[in-house]
Amino acid sequence: MTAKKSEKPGSDLTFEEAMAQLETIVSRLEQGNVPLEQSLASFEDGVGLLRALHNRLGDVEKRVEVLVRDAAGVLRQEDMGGDE
Repeated sequence: MTAKKSEKPGSDLTFEEAMAQLETIVSRLEQGNVPLEQSLASFEDGVGLLRALHNRLGDVEKRVEVLVRDAAGVLRQEDMGGDE
């Protein structure tokens, strides 16, 4: 029986730390000089970090929605500064 990690990748890191680790993994994989098994492990770690980052962004978006409710409690959709 194989042992699985009890924590999700990136769960104990700040957003910025997880992003830096993901960037390092992507850079290493793009160089193409990593053995196949190590590349696969790095890819799996990267996917875990990406999921953790995505979840954190979703949580932040929910918090922002709560903060933009007007005095009557009506949620107003506001541009969050994204370019469209």
